[in-house]
Amino acid sequence: MFQVSPEKPEDGLKIEELLDQLFGPGRHRRAAYCLRGDGQALAELCFVMRGPGFLCASIRYWPVLIDGGHAALLLGPLAVGQAWRNRGFGKLLISHSLARAKTLGHLRVLVIGEKDYYQPFGFSTNLAAGLVLPEATNSGCFQACALTPGALDGLSGLVSPG
Repeated sequence: MFQVSPEKPEDGLKIEELLDQLFGPGRHRRAAYCLRGDGQALAELCFVMRGPGFLCASIRYWPVLIDGGHAALLLGPLAVGQAWRNRGFGKLLISHSLARAKTLGHLRVLVIGEKDYYQPFGFSTNLAAGLVLPEATNSGCFQACALTPGALDGLSGLVSPG
C-alpha cells in the first residue's frame, strides 16, 4: 500500500539519491536551483510517497518573490522513481500539496516543467507571461497557477529567491 506523508528529516538522503538518479549530476545548474538560492524548502509543503519500507516519490516547495515583494511558491523538484512511474504518484503529490498550500493561505505557485503535465492543475504559461526568471529556461516550461482567483493579476517582474 502506498501513501502520501510529510517528508521527514531522515528522508533527505533518499530524496537526494532519487533526484540524482532522475535529473543527473548537472541538476544544480538548472534555473529552478538558482531560484531556490540558499534557502530551505518549506517543510509544511514537502511530501513523499511511501511504499512498505521505501520511498518512491517526493515533492518540495520553495519560497520565492515576484518583483521583490509578492510572495509565491516554487514547486519542485517533483520526482518519481523509475520503478513507480505511470502510476499517478506525481499527480497525487501535486494535488495533495496544492490543496495544502491553499489551506495554508498561499496565493500563487510557479513551476518550471512540462506544460502538458502541469496544465490540468491550473498552471499556465499565460499566467507567467509577465514574470522574468533570473536564468533562461526552455520555452513554454515556465508556468504559474493562482490558488486564489486573481492572485497573479497585474503581477510582473523578476522572480527571485524568497
